[in-house]
Amino acid sequence: MRGIQLDEPAVLERVRDGDADAFGALFDLHHDRVFRQAMRLTASLHDAEDIVAVVFLEAWRRRDAMRIVDGSVVAWLLVTTNFVFRNYVRASRRYREGLQQLPPPEHAPDHADFVDDRIDRDTRRTSLRAALAQLPKRDQDILTLCVLEELSTTEAAAALGVAPGTVKSRLSRAKARLTELMNGGER
Repeated sequence: MRGIQLDEPAVLERVRDGDADAFGALFDLHHDRVFRQAMRLTASLHDAEDIVAVVFLEAWRRRDAMRIVDGSVVAWLLVTTNFVFRNYVRASRRYREGLQQLPPPEHAPDHADFVDDRIDRDTRRTSLRAALAQLPKRDQDILTLCVLEELSTTEAAAALGVAPGTVKSRLSRAKARLTELMNGGER
């Protein structure tokens, strides 16, 4: 973008009118300089990227306040970079101080039993999914409505367009089939 001459005041007028493409051109033109300034201030690539993002967010939000100096807004962007950096440092300091105010963590209990239970539940959940997938569609529908979603038999009957008695008998058979599948084919 450096090789191309850009009429920055004209671009800024378009930006002030809400032209996102013009703002993109301004971003492309000045991103590198703003980024270098942020890197000089933070010495951290991650923090510099965050600061640049905030600078250009502020530039868009306060596009009517951007000032042109010698035909460019780069000075305004660089001053904004310094301002954003100072806010970032203050916020980081407050965060660290806040963390220091917290009581030290208590001794954490051993979570091995919880993890074992969770693994067992995950295994059962996987087996249940596989068993449900083997059931006919109408059994899956009945179990979904009555067991998983806890609809009443009357509500399930209305949703499926069948009699409540039909829902009860299908539900009983579906539960029996599911139990059989979960037990490896044994009742």
